[in-house]
Amino acid sequence: MARPSNHSSEFRSDAIALWRASADRRTFKDVAADLNVNPETLRTWARGSDSHPPSADASQDTETELARLRAENARLAKAEKEWQLARELLRQAAAYFTREMK
Repeated sequence: MARPSNHSSEFRSDAIALWRASADRRTFKDVAADLNVNPETLRTWARGSDSHPPSADASQDTETELARLRAENARLAKAEKEWQLARELLRQAAAYFTREMK
């Protein structure tokens, strides 16, 4: 069982924001040293912050995007079947004309 944290949730969210703002230049270890916390603690906070449920707006956007992608997937699957049919017809025509040439 984990022991209770000595840091407030505001401190944690600020620490995560600081790390994310400088993630391209600084490591967990660098940011944690500045804040005087263990790097693994900061890493755990960052991982935990990613698991929050999305907002209602994000959920609606996700549903809209999912519906659009499903429609596009169906359209592309239909087009693929048509291309397969066209390739098969061309293959048969090539075989027919090859036989006629002999």
